[in-house]
Formats: sequence, C-alpha cells, structure tokens
Amino acid sequence: MTEEKGLKLVSGLVKWFDPAKGYGFILNEEGGADILLHANVLRNFGRSSVADQSRVTVWMQPTQRGLQATEVVSIEPPLSEGAPIADLDNGVIEHLETLPLHPARVKWFDKAKGFGFANIFGHPDDVFLHVEVLRHSGFADLTIGEAIGIRVVEGPRGLMAAQVTSWDRGTEQGARSLDAPGLGDQAQEIKDFITHVAE
Repeated sequence: MTEEKGLKLVSGLVKWFDPAKGYGFILNEEGGADILLHANVLRNFGRSSVADQSRVTVWMQPTQRGLQATEVVSIEPPLSEGAPIADLDNGVIEHLETLPLHPARVKWFDKAKGFGFANIFGHPDDVFLHVEVLRHSGFADLTIGEAIGIRVVEGPRGLMAAQVTSWDRGTEQGARSLDAPGLGDQAQEIKDFITHVAE
C-alpha cells in the first residue's frame, strides 16, 4: 500500500456495482467499511460498468460519508475457468492477446437478453457482443454509444467479440497487438485471418 496526500492505494474485489444507481462497493481487504465506487470515478477510467468479483486497484480516501475511491488504477476481470461461451474455442482464448484490438462503439446492448452489437470504426458490419464475454472482460453492462475496444473473431453466425476493453486500450494498442515476440509464422496467419474478418 502506498499513501500520498491523504490518499491510499488499495486493491479489493467488487462487491457489487449498479450502473443504473451510479455506484457500487469494493470489499476493503484491510477489513472495516466497504469502499464506495462512484460511476463518475469509473467513467474517468473509461468504463461505464464493472463486473462483480473483479479485482480493482484504486486510490481511496476517507470522507465524512465513509471510504471513497477517487481514481481507478486498474481492473482485472473475475477469475473464471474455460471459454466464455461455446462459440469461442480454447485456441482463440489462449491467443487472445495476439488479436488486434479495434476501437468500436456499442450499437445496443440488452443485459436481460444477454447480448448486443457494436460497430468497429470504419467497418459497417455489426459485431456480436455476448454477456459472458463482457463478464470475462470485467464489464457488467454496456450503454448505447459507449466507446470500447474489441478483439474480433469469425463466429458461426458472423463477427463476434472475443474480448471487450476500455476505449483507451482499443485506440492505443490496436496497431501494436501483433508485434508480440515469439509469434513468428503464427503472427502472419493471424494477420491474414483478421484481414479476412475485417473485410
């Protein structure tokens, strides 16, 4: 833990977060009161929601109303096993970080139905968004028009997101994602595949 100007850097699991209410709570790993996580603080990190049981690192400060997060430093998705959905095979999951990260906008998403669609900038095709992919990516929900980053694969019914990230990751990492060391010939195969997906 680090302290700076009355703030303390802490990590904990998200107890719950409700985008409709505009807030949620982080379990305080040091014991004591839970830490309030306000939607504005989350939005400053580039997110509109966070999945329950995600591990977050935040700058926290005590206030008259209790402990409050002032800045989100990082979010790690909840721990899970296996592929998020049946349409994503283990090969995709194992090499997820090698797929290009595209900037996109949410066309619509219905949490109750469990799916929605997004559009990659510069490409007219819809990309399917599954609620389990969101959860495995650390999101609980998405709003219409929300800017996100997505890694895309060709699914049995068309383009689908294999991972969702915050907008800033989609814009800064999109061009570098296939430069990972040790990929060799596999990198070219993935580039060829993604070229096909984007067409």
